[in-house]
Amino acid sequence: MDLRKYLRSFGYAFEGIITACKEQNFQSHLLSAGIVLIAGYFTGLSPVEWFIVLLLIALMFALEMVNTAIERVVDLASTDIHPLAKQAKDIAAGAVLVFAVFSAIIGLLIFIPKWF
Repeated sequence: MDLRKYLRSFGYAFEGIITACKEQNFQSHLLSAGIVLIAGYFTGLSPVEWFIVLLLIALMFALEMVNTAIERVVDLASTDIHPLAKQAKDIAAGAVLVFAVFSAIIGLLIFIPKWF
């Protein structure tokens, strides 16, 4: 195993994270995560609740990054508007939306009982 090559791969991964952070959708997820983390701090979540919240946030970030990667690859593969390219991008965006909705539901199930 080439240690320099292995360590360089972390640099590429961090580059990918920085690139994702420049995307508008990713920034909205960062803002939402910040609000949830502040609310969690003031709500006094249990360790298990923190685990769930942090897991959902991490998965949301990862899924948004995969969605962005799919969009970039589709854009690279075809400069023409093609129905299959549109479907691929729409399906990836739909996956993000499904996860966001269910994350919000789980968040409400965690937070609402503590607030009322």
